[in-house]
Amino acid sequence: MKKVLGLVFVSVLGGVLTLGGYKLFIEQPQVVVEQSQNNELKNVKTNFNLPANFPAEVTDFTEASKKTLDAVVHVKNKSIHTSRNTFEDLFYGRSSGQRIQIGSGSGVIVSPDGYIITNNHVINGANEIEIVLNDKKTYTGKLIGTDTTNDIALVKVDPDKDLPYVTFGDSDSVRVGEWVLAVGNPYNLTSTVTAGIISAKGRDVLNNNNTTESYLQTDAVVNSGNSGGALVNTRGELIGINTMIKSTTGSYIGYSFAVPSNIAKKVIDDILEYGNVQRAYIGINFRELNGDNYKDFNVSKTEGVIITNVLEDSGASIAGIEVNDIIVKANSVKVRTFADLSGFLNTKRPNDIVDFTVVRDGREKVIPVKLYKNISTTVNQLGLNLQDLSKIEAKKKGLKSGVKISNINNEKLEYLGLKRGQIILSINGTEINNVEDVNAIMNSIKPNNKLLLEVLNEDGQKERYIFN
Repeated sequence: MKKVLGLVFVSVLGGVLTLGGYKLFIEQPQVVVEQSQNNELKNVKTNFNLPANFPAEVTDFTEASKKTLDAVVHVKNKSIHTSRNTFEDLFYGRSSGQRIQIGSGSGVIVSPDGYIITNNHVINGANEIEIVLNDKKTYTGKLIGTDTTNDIALVKVDPDKDLPYVTFGDSDSVRVGEWVLAVGNPYNLTSTVTAGIISAKGRDVLNNNNTTESYLQTDAVVNSGNSGGALVNTRGELIGINTMIKSTTGSYIGYSFAVPSNIAKKVIDDILEYGNVQRAYIGINFRELNGDNYKDFNVSKTEGVIITNVLEDSGASIAGIEVNDIIVKANSVKVRTFADLSGFLNTKRPNDIVDFTVVRDGREKVIPVKLYKNISTTVNQLGLNLQDLSKIEAKKKGLKSGVKISNINNEKLEYLGLKRGQIILSINGTEINNVEDVNAIMNSIKPNNKLLLEVLNEDGQKERYIFN
């Protein structure tokens, strides 16, 4: 027993001596350095409380979403394509078959009896249009009419009861920085809502039909399948039809574009009332003012549309518009670029009267102009303003007919040598008699196809221009 107690005593003594030696000779005083970074994991609630006086509409999108979701539909485009099977060709000789191709997009119900707006490119080439509501109910859609220039189509379904619909807002009154929602079916994910702001107005962007229009630009996320869907403000009013994105990847990279609701509404009203879109023209040729060319026109302004030519017997000519007048406002809409002006005119019809504010000799002047129909047609695919050749001019040049270039809005064509006053005789070997012939040919040509223009120059000589 004494032996055991002795061993315990020796062990305890050894531990005490060891600890005392460590404390005395080895352990250094501890220095605490306070760090600004704290890596400790914490539970953080992710709700966001705004001050009581902060505008609710900035972040509360629930009411706008509630008003819109059930009025945005899934549009399915069913088309039949005849294709050959190379495997069957190899073993059994030539064969062909019909295959169904399905594309999809979005649409917006704009009336309780089933009228739906979508993009023309969503339903283009469809053999059958299927409309799927948010509650999964399915209808067959009937195409009422289209407008390729503005990429708008009107479809009708026959519901068994009134449908939820979106009311139109005023796209002209939309402000840059205003919150908006994009509602649609990206990648077949039905009833998707994204939020953003209006990034810009009056955007002049090349669209799928090689035309340029006055778009609303937004940073609300839009992807494949959103085309034809609704862009609404925080009150749930329709201010645009989501139409396109610009991207290097094919997916959203930061901004998207929508046809303004005022243009879309005018298009469908025209289709319902007239069966086609009524286009109104002032009767001018123009050039945009900017920081590079404004001095050439001896003016101090760098924004606006300067008139370079007034067409004979046009509304502009009759009203007293003059060359070198600068259009700065159309009714109450500011005109900074031609996109502003063309977007405004897309909401008007022939015989409408518009108060144009122009700057002449440094002073502003308001001139009422009655808009006319088809005095000069812009062939946007080419970037040209064209006029039907008058009978007198055709006779002087020894021609039966043709179209004259009255303005060129495409620097590439100017670089190739096309000039104002030249007359287009044929496109890709097809004789041109009038502007409608040019439009018909351009609408039938696939993107990136080469064009061969035969023109008569100012000296009466024929020239040919080839370009993509």
